[in-house]
Amino acid sequence: MYRFSNTVIGFLNLFTLLASIPIIGGGLWMARSSTTCESFLQTPLLVVGFVVLIISLAGFIGACFNVAWALWVYLVVMLFLIGTLLGLTLFGFVVTSHGGGVEVPGRAYREYRLENYSPWLRKRIKDPHYWMTIRSCILGSKTCGQILLWTPSDYLTRDMSPIQSGCCKPPTSCNYGASMMAQDADCYPWNNAPDVLCYECDSCKAGVLEGVRRDWHKLSVLNIFMIVVLIGIYSIGCCAFQNTKRAETDYPYGENRMSKVRPRWDFYW
Repeated sequence: MYRFSNTVIGFLNLFTLLASIPIIGGGLWMARSSTTCESFLQTPLLVVGFVVLIISLAGFIGACFNVAWALWVYLVVMLFLIGTLLGLTLFGFVVTSHGGGVEVPGRAYREYRLENYSPWLRKRIKDPHYWMTIRSCILGSKTCGQILLWTPSDYLTRDMSPIQSGCCKPPTSCNYGASMMAQDADCYPWNNAPDVLCYECDSCKAGVLEGVRRDWHKLSVLNIFMIVVLIGIYSIGCCAFQNTKRAETDYPYGENRMSKVRPRWDFYW
């Protein structure tokens, strides 16, 4: 029975080897998404996924072949991984807790305001170098090309993605027939040129951040599930480590290690 935990930890690490694939896939999905183009949180997620893959392999070898040092490394890295994944999940919730669209009267879509998002996200998205990368991604995805053929009635009845709402049209409140009237600041950068549109508007940046917020909330469900699974695996791994250390000695489990002791010279006095 003392090898039971080793068998369990071996099978569980085989499971986490397979479970790391969705984590890596989720990070790649965020990196390659043609509709969001965000790259704020997928890099840590990819790192966590590959670390799970590597340490699961170490735990599998240590548990199945009684390699104590491999299990020791496995447990240390696993503890660090649980803390990192928990911190990343909490951080993601904090920075994406704000935001959401504003309803537009008479429209099916929402519009987005940059000031509604967390300061950390706003600082990242306003970085010129970073924004140029995202802008190029949006242009390459042809997201705005999907609404070029819309009729005026389509704008009244059809919904838009956050990026389409923020980057592909000026704010609904803009009135270009009244040039002297004070308007939303995003009304002025707008241009009908396909490579300009409203890509320099704050509403476009807000649309990208809304994509980050929605995608992260979906991935957080996977993260929470993985944290629970990893905590359970770590607990069983501790038992497997003790069993492996015991197996390296000359005394099997349950055997009394005390040898016969010769009584002291004054025992019989």
